[in-house]
Amino acid sequence: MTRRQRIRRNTLRSIFIAIIILQDFVPFLGNIPLGPLSITTLHVTVCVAAIVLGPVDGAIVGGTWGILTWVRAFVAPSSPLAPLVLVNPLVSVFPRIMIGLVAGYLYRWLSQWSGHQKLAMAVAGVVGSLTNTGLVLGLIYLFYQTPAVAQAYGVNVAHLLGALLVILATNGSLELVFAAVAVPLIAYPVAEVHRRLAAM
Repeated sequence: MTRRQRIRRNTLRSIFIAIIILQDFVPFLGNIPLGPLSITTLHVTVCVAAIVLGPVDGAIVGGTWGILTWVRAFVAPSSPLAPLVLVNPLVSVFPRIMIGLVAGYLYRWLSQWSGHQKLAMAVAGVVGSLTNTGLVLGLIYLFYQTPAVAQAYGVNVAHLLGALLVILATNGSLELVFAAVAVPLIAYPVAEVHRRLAAM
């Protein structure tokens, strides 16, 4: 990789990180509060970064989002659950990093195997979104089967798993659909421009 290509890659990564920061701090742009939950659109940005720049850079962008989520859980919680569960970096940071790795590597494999770029982008977006939702909810259930967390979901501890599965089926489904549509719409033109500039 030439010096010019490194500068271009670093610049684009910085732009993605700036978008993540903007989405995280501007109300309703990246996180849409809904009762005790917070529906996110930031996973789309992470998936696009992973597709355009690769899984490692996607993990860096996702990790940035995770760190912001972790810090906000202490100083400006986005939902009543945040100070209960997102103060644990395994719940707030690790799943965000995994979005970039999973979406990036899956896109690479699918695009080489199928040759259909947009389809590969859509599938990578869906699986990246599912990675985030599945890991966050799964880790909440693993670490936080407590009355306080169950009460935040409006159930008792015995029904916490059911509540998490309902969230996975409802909110998770909305995020999956959004990712399936938005990721290829954004990633394809950005990737084309990036490839053309890299060839110059």
